[in-house]
Parts: sequence; C-alpha cells; structure tokens
Amino acid sequence: MKTRQLTMDAMLAAMCAVLGCLALNFGNLKFTFESLPVHIGALLFGPVDGMLIGGVGTLLYQLLRYGVTATTLLWILPYVLCGLSVGWCAREKGFSLTSRQTVVLVVLNELLITILNTAALYIDSHVYGYYTPTFITGVLGLRLVICVAKAVAYGSVLPGVIKLLRQIFHLREA
Repeated sequence: MKTRQLTMDAMLAAMCAVLGCLALNFGNLKFTFESLPVHIGALLFGPVDGMLIGGVGTLLYQLLRYGVTATTLLWILPYVLCGLSVGWCAREKGFSLTSRQTVVLVVLNELLITILNTAALYIDSHVYGYYTPTFITGVLGLRLVICVAKAVAYGSVLPGVIKLLRQIFHLREA
C-alpha cells in the first residue's frame, strides 16, 4: 500500500471517529456525518480501503463513546459494509462514476446503514433491557427521510470532492 493512500485512509478514519462524536443525538435519532469519510475513501481507493476506514473509524468512535460492549461489532458493521459496497461499485466502474450513479450509490448505502443501525438498535435494546416497540419504530420514518436527504446531499457534492482530492493529492483514477 502506498504511503499516501495509507495516510489518507488514516485521516479519513479519524474524521469518521470525530464526526461520530460530533453527532446530534436525540434518543434513538442520531444525525451524523460519520459516513462521509467512508464514502470518500471507498470512492477514491476501493472496497478494502472503504472497509478499513469504516471499520477503524467507527471502532474508534465506539471505544471512545461506549467502550467495548456486547453489541459493539453490530454498530461497526454498517460502515464496514458501506465501505465495501461503495468501493466495490466504484472499482467496477473504473472509479469513474457519473454524478447520477454516485447519488444512487450513496442513497442506497445510506439506507443500508440506517436499516442495519435500526437492527443494531433493536438487538442492543433487547440485550440491555430498554426495548419498546415505539422506541424502535416511532421515528423510523423520520430516520429514513433524514437518511435520504443527507444521501442526496452527499451524492451531489461527492463527485466534485473526489475530483478535487485526486488533483490535490495527485491520485490516479483507477
């Protein structure tokens, strides 16, 4: 692995952890930008880097915020799978996604994160005894609306961000 790529991965993982800590939490409703560095790394470098950024960044956030719990891996998994999925699609398209493809890819992966986080919340609430049906489903519609709005915004700006990062850091397309 190139030094520049490893450095970028480390910076993006750190950004993921910091953005997770800066999230706005309202009970079971969390507004965060922690997936943005995962998308950036996966779009720049592919699935392995995307998985590493999502895994390391979210692990750091989980350790700083909650320590190690029985469900820690469940909270990390959505970001690892997002990095894998986005990176795989980017690599399959030769790292040259259109703006439309980027928006669709990001929306689908943000939905994946939201659904998997809802499942983690469901399991976590049963393990730690705070489950109520309303707690899980009460704000699911709002969570999905926020997810899609955030994903459309990400998908709209990411092509320009990726192009700019490639120019600044002299990264090649494929």
